[in-house]
Amino acid sequence: MTPTELLAEIDAGHPPAILDVRSAWEFKRGHVPGALHLPFWTVGAHLAEISTAPDQPVVVYCGHGPRAWRAGGALRRHGFTQVIYLAGHMHAWRQAGLREECQERRTGTMT
Repeated sequence: MTPTELLAEIDAGHPPAILDVRSAWEFKRGHVPGALHLPFWTVGAHLAEISTAPDQPVVVYCGHGPRAWRAGGALRRHGFTQVIYLAGHMHAWRQAGLREECQERRTGTMT
């Protein structure tokens, strides 16, 4: 699924489950709207937090791909049958200039 396809589903009000498997600081700096944060190494232990049935689509992404592939493998091993990777992952989302949710406000002093 491409970033623009996913955003269209979000905007239409019927997005799939979206799983961000990056680190906490990456997630806080910006993520796909509505994404659930589960670092890739914790996915198998936190399946109950994914708010969809195993036969429903789950879009998984990280920064560039490797962490998402590992998390997707864990989801499949636990019975999820529609694991979809976000094409280009967060890198492509940002390259396309699409909106993000952010939980961290960066502050600082210019010297």
